[in-house]
Amino acid sequence: MELDPARRERILDAAAKLIVANGLQCSMAAIADAAGVATGSIYNYFKSKDDLIRGVYARLATTVAAHLIPSPSDPGGPRERIIRYIYDYIDFIWQDRQRALLFEYLSNVPLISGEELNAIFDEVTQYSVGLMSTAKAEGLLLDLPSSTMSGYIGGGIRNTLKWRRFNPAPLSDRERDEIALMSWNAIAVSPARAMSSA
Repeated sequence: MELDPARRERILDAAAKLIVANGLQCSMAAIADAAGVATGSIYNYFKSKDDLIRGVYARLATTVAAHLIPSPSDPGGPRERIIRYIYDYIDFIWQDRQRALLFEYLSNVPLISGEELNAIFDEVTQYSVGLMSTAKAEGLLLDLPSSTMSGYIGGGIRNTLKWRRFNPAPLSDRERDEIALMSWNAIAVSPARAMSSA
């Protein structure tokens, strides 16, 4: 039987929204109802609820990678690439509130093992840690573990924007620059006074 990719995406969308709203208490029947499909048809796409949850993680990881990992031909040295990464991370978290809530929920309440989580997000992790390692080797960053700096930047941006969302006003360019400046200064050997996207 040929499976419909659009239906699979609807199922993943519904699962993501219900996980954010209700945690794992959401049933397969509720997910099917929200996706507009028969409950039994979910099992054509996902073997179990655990498999569906892995699908939600995998789709999120693919989306993160598409937003944060530039083309290898993108110009710029290590400093410019980290600054671009910081701005891209800010934009990624700010642009889609539902996606940010899902990312926050899945980060705080892992629904799969650490090994699976690492494997699913490996592409993004390898890119960000490599970025920090290269900049550290050039003497641009503090002598701290690259994975710690990468995690600190991502967690700091997510947490800052989570609380900022209580203010209904759009995120201003000035606020965006301030968050980027704080992120850079947290890891840089030479703190900056101002920041603008590379």
